[in-house]
Amino acid sequence: MLTVSLHGIKIHAPHGLYPEEHILGNVFEIDVDLWLPDTLPWPFADYTIINKVVSDTFQMPGQLLETFVANIYNSLKEQFPIAEKIRVCIKKLHPPMAGDVAYAKVCYEA
Repeated sequence: MLTVSLHGIKIHAPHGLYPEEHILGNVFEIDVDLWLPDTLPWPFADYTIINKVVSDTFQMPGQLLETFVANIYNSLKEQFPIAEKIRVCIKKLHPPMAGDVAYAKVCYEA
């Protein structure tokens, strides 16, 4: 199986559960992996399409990482129907909570 990945996509967006997150925004880091069949000729997955799907998804309103993960996954499945498996992970860097927390993370793969 061939894996095509785009990791470390950083986006600042006004998403989150709490009102201050809609004003200040948060920094999100997104990782995407596509598993493609290993048949010749090799399948092709354009990184710019992956990046655009992620970027477009974060332009839509929303609060929960789970919703963004599902929306990115569904869009990628439409763009790359040949993909045998897709994994999407979103990290919210330094989430607004007590203590020194590096990130909150939600992943989905199927």
